[in-house]
Amino acid sequence: MIVKRNFNPIKVVQYVKTELFFCTLTAVAVFILHKQQVTAITLPFSIAAILGSALAIFIAFRNNSSYSRWWEARTLWGGIINSSRVLARLIITFTDSHAHQQNFDKERGDAFKREMIYKLIAWVHALRLHLRKQDNWQELSPFLPEQELSILLKTQNKPNYLHLQTGKKIYNAMANGTLGGFDSFQMEGQLLALANYQGGCERIKNTPLLRQYDFFTRVFLFTFMFLLPFSLIGDFAKMHMDYLMIPVAVIVSFVFAIIGKVGEVNEDPFENKITDVPLTAMCNTIERDLKEMLGETELPEKIVPENGFLY
Repeated sequence: MIVKRNFNPIKVVQYVKTELFFCTLTAVAVFILHKQQVTAITLPFSIAAILGSALAIFIAFRNNSSYSRWWEARTLWGGIINSSRVLARLIITFTDSHAHQQNFDKERGDAFKREMIYKLIAWVHALRLHLRKQDNWQELSPFLPEQELSILLKTQNKPNYLHLQTGKKIYNAMANGTLGGFDSFQMEGQLLALANYQGGCERIKNTPLLRQYDFFTRVFLFTFMFLLPFSLIGDFAKMHMDYLMIPVAVIVSFVFAIIGKVGEVNEDPFENKITDVPLTAMCNTIERDLKEMLGETELPEKIVPENGFLY
């Protein structure tokens, strides 16, 4: 996620270098033809104006849709943070609430709390890796037993497998007296919320923005950049400033290209890019909070923005 306010102009230009090269080449070619007294190249400015209006509608729709996808992804992960804290609180308080019972084993209870919370932290990191299609699953080794990790590596949907194991651990704890009463119902409610958040993230990941909007936006953009110099050269020639047609055409094309690029890069929020939802930072927040709730003092360092980017 980009958190800095200002951007490097060189990198901005590199983002749309293909579009800038195309519109500059077209504008220079039109200018040369004009100097060669080829008058047939002049088009009415209304052509570019009408096409520009249609292009603006497509770009606006795509940008709105892309931002909605990005914001929904961020909202889902905000829910994951909250539900993780709630589930960790329930695990700790419900386990401790049975300390007065005769069959309560404090050592077993402490081990249960640690195992459950560490499994929850592993689930959060697993979901991040799952969405970004990364395979460095050894990041989960500090949170899972070696045998469980080896089984996990063989599964297809690793976050879902961890939820299954979490559910089994809850009912094992109900059976041995670590938990009791209706503890499992409230825990299952938070597991359901986390499963719904995972499903929402997978829906965004696996369902791209309608491809027709992407395709026709690119077609309209390059068509507009191609016709713009033909529509401008006549008016600038009348003012005896035909040479200004080139920079004006490039600037107008740059504005449309960069606005279109903004929607394009925000379309997929789980691709491990600088414009993504900062999953690594949010996983770090969850890990720090849950370990602190468990009473641990050696917490991972808080991830902060680097050069204006939060990952």
